[in-house]
Amino acid sequence: MANWSFLTNHARVLLYIARGPDTRLRDIAAALDITERSAFGIVSDLTEGGYLAKEKIGRRNRYTVQHHRTLDESVTVSRPIGEIIALLVETWQHQDPTEAMQGQPGKP
Repeated sequence: MANWSFLTNHARVLLYIARGPDTRLRDIAAALDITERSAFGIVSDLTEGGYLAKEKIGRRNRYTVQHHRTLDESVTVSRPIGEIIALLVETWQHQDPTEAMQGQPGKP
């Protein structure tokens, strides 16, 4: 059986950033098992799409999820992403973000 995730990498990155706005691209990439280049592209897509705001602080970036932004999906009821993030992140409140995002407790 092939490995796959119910959530897209874009959704997984958005959730990871929601839990750690100061996270680095290399941390996102390592935690989600994607390349840094992919992480960069996804964060750029989310920023350009209005789902994230990026603020430069020294040499690092801080990301802010734009919770009021609605999903641009034709198959779902239009809901602000903040509601969806709250539902998904709530289930992971007491887990390490790496475990929560990979769905494999104990495996980084």
